[in-house]
Amino acid sequence: LMPGIFLSAEWRHLAMLNYEVDPAILQSRVPPGTELDLWNGKAIVSIVGFMFLKTRVLGLPIPFHMNFPELNLRFYIKRPHPLGDRRAVAFVKEVVPRFAIAFVARTLYNENYVALPMRHSLEQNETDIAVGYEWKLGGRWNKLAVRCESDAMIPAKGSGAEFITEHYWGYAAQTRGGTMEYEVKHPQWRTWEAKDYTFDADVKTLYGPEFAPFLSAKPLSAILAEGSAITVSKGLRF
Repeated sequence: LMPGIFLSAEWRHLAMLNYEVDPAILQSRVPPGTELDLWNGKAIVSIVGFMFLKTRVLGLPIPFHMNFPELNLRFYIKRPHPLGDRRAVAFVKEVVPRFAIAFVARTLYNENYVALPMRHSLEQNETDIAVGYEWKLGGRWNKLAVRCESDAMIPAKGSGAEFITEHYWGYAAQTRGGTMEYEVKHPQWRTWEAKDYTFDADVKTLYGPEFAPFLSAKPLSAILAEGSAITVSKGLRF
């Protein structure tokens, strides 16, 4: 029996920079019972900035906590399952602008959330769309931004954009052992290939020195996903 819905929201304008990393730096972070999910033999991490909109927890809107940006660094894993591998994401760290959101996510899912001042920007006209996310760390604004032209498309089968966006499970290692599994439901997203991007961040302080050499290299790809309404199930431990 599947658990009920814990959270419903809209995730919109997901700016994603995708980098190849040495799988060794992820291995200790892989939740028990899962394994790395490689794309064409490569271990990938994605820096993702997006808007969390119309957020409801257990069906209820939480005043002042319904609409906010989030930034995360995530990697890709899978859990072998009789009905086929459950393709999933796991998080190195997630940044939100409000302490209460970080507290709930840490307490209920043991996800590594921190609260930092954040702001975002969106400019869109007939021909292009520019999205930016900023967070304040050590007295300085850090930034992730992408600019795209033309129309969003459903990613081609087997493409990097399909791999990055088509993961419908999440896993988090738990402090007292075991792993929390939750399902994320949404329709397939249309994506743009970014024409240009900005990533100006203190990677060492936020994510650790092991990520710095990889995240200062050129990304494998820079995309923007349109997003949609989503639901996140209540977590199940195993």
